[in-house]
Amino acid sequence: QVQLVESGGGLVQAGGSLRLSCAASGSAFRINSIGWYRRAPGKQRELVATITSSGSTNYADSVKGRFTISRDNAKNTVYLQMNSLKPEDTAVYYCAAGLTMYSASGPSSKNYWGQGTQVTVSS
Repeated sequence: QVQLVESGGGLVQAGGSLRLSCAASGSAFRINSIGWYRRAPGKQRELVATITSSGSTNYADSVKGRFTISRDNAKNTVYLQMNSLKPEDTAVYYCAAGLTMYSASGPSSKNYWGQGTQVTVSS
């Protein structure tokens, strides 16, 4: 079993910065793609940014140039540096990972989600 634990959310004024972290713990797994999604009040969950095992990144248009995703493979951790925050960035941010799980029966793919961390940007 694998757990994704997010941290770093909080309350910040518009124009400020926050850094989210998501650490994956468990055994016998490899992280393929990992990223961040968010759900604002009354809205559907949306992709924020993802990063593959080779380091290729993908960003939502709304955060390009302001947010940066990175990963530390040795620590099984992904980060989201959020700068120039806007009130519309207010949401619960979720970490999500596509993993390869290794067992006696061979490798298998599985997706995991974190519990979410609240980011609130005041105007």
